[in-house]
Amino acid sequence: MPQRASPLSVIVKSDLEETPRDMSSPAPDMIEQRFSVPFHFPVYFTDGMLRDPGNSVLRQAISRKEPGRRHRFAVVIDSQVARADPVLVRGFQAYACRHDDALDLVAAPHLVKGGELIKNDHLTVLGLQSWLHKLRMDRHACLVIVGGGSVLDMAGYAAATTHRGIRVIRVPTTVLAQNDSGVGVKTAINAFGAKNFLGTFTPPFAVINDHDFIATLPDRDRIAGMAEAVKVAAIRDTVFFEWLETHVERLRSFEPQAMRWMIRRCAELHMHHIGQGGDPFEFGSARPLDFGHWAAHKLENLSGYTLTHGEAVAIGLALDTRYAVTTGMLPEIQGERLYRLLERLGFRLWHEAFEQRDAQGRRQVMAGLAEFQEHLGGDLTVTMLDAIGRGREIHEVRQPLMDGCIDWLRERDHARCA
Repeated sequence: MPQRASPLSVIVKSDLEETPRDMSSPAPDMIEQRFSVPFHFPVYFTDGMLRDPGNSVLRQAISRKEPGRRHRFAVVIDSQVARADPVLVRGFQAYACRHDDALDLVAAPHLVKGGELIKNDHLTVLGLQSWLHKLRMDRHACLVIVGGGSVLDMAGYAAATTHRGIRVIRVPTTVLAQNDSGVGVKTAINAFGAKNFLGTFTPPFAVINDHDFIATLPDRDRIAGMAEAVKVAAIRDTVFFEWLETHVERLRSFEPQAMRWMIRRCAELHMHHIGQGGDPFEFGSARPLDFGHWAAHKLENLSGYTLTHGEAVAIGLALDTRYAVTTGMLPEIQGERLYRLLERLGFRLWHEAFEQRDAQGRRQVMAGLAEFQEHLGGDLTVTMLDAIGRGREIHEVRQPLMDGCIDWLRERDHARCA
């Protein structure tokens, strides 16, 4: 009877197996191990996850691998989201009661502060890990995280480093998180003055995009999340970019159907790149989904996080697009399409943080290039545009030209405000 092949491939090499060509340098005794682990997770799009008694999406997400048993789960909620929806905490408790045969809510939902600053608070991470320990959460239990991207990052990092990975169900509550970070594979917190310095690549167990949360957002946050849609359309999908241009007024007025389609398409494009781009855990130096982000991350920091991530990304997109136009990589008319789309969506393409300078008189934002390279490792790799819908990687940024592009953004902003 033939033996079944093992999924683990072990290659043994030694100097007894083949004669080395150079006898003065014998081949090392070496065992090489190779294996691959497939990752897959569903992203659900729904309305009224807790509000509609007939909505079983949360139950499906938690029990999808073992539908025949009862699952322990806990919930972490962004306190800002809980304030906007006062029945949210009780909603989880009522949902668990309705699905008592499959779900065991082991504690009342745990509230944490939202916003980027939560990622600087390492005591919150430790407190969350201590809470998970007290609840005796194991690798088959689920942590449901409800909140914006910062809470998903922080609580996801805490879960990923507890028992080497508790299952996480992400419930993103902002446009930015539903169309980008919430469907990605990264968790992180800030440390040593560097954004996302501590983190893991840990895909979620499932993601639930509930449009009910979008309806509760302030206008500023709904606009901010659209920057990522412009970004991914600009580098990946000309047709989607044209759709954004055509439907900009519907999006600017937050028309529900337009918002739903924009979020879904943006999420699809992000997921396709992560799953099919060949480098989901970013072992290489290229990171095209971070088009515009080298400046965005630095501007967030320089502004004291008064700029939201989406607002900073919009400025970063405009800056790098202007650089591509200035260097002749991108036609002027296509650059103007991107600036104009961002402005019509409600973004300002300038911030006073650009004028902060170091002791040598250099703009501090330019340090973002070195920090971006350090975060990736290897060569500097920055995504630029050579056409709407197509990105190109470059490995050198001429700082005097980039400085001129910043001046150009300031002049454009002043002209619009005059």
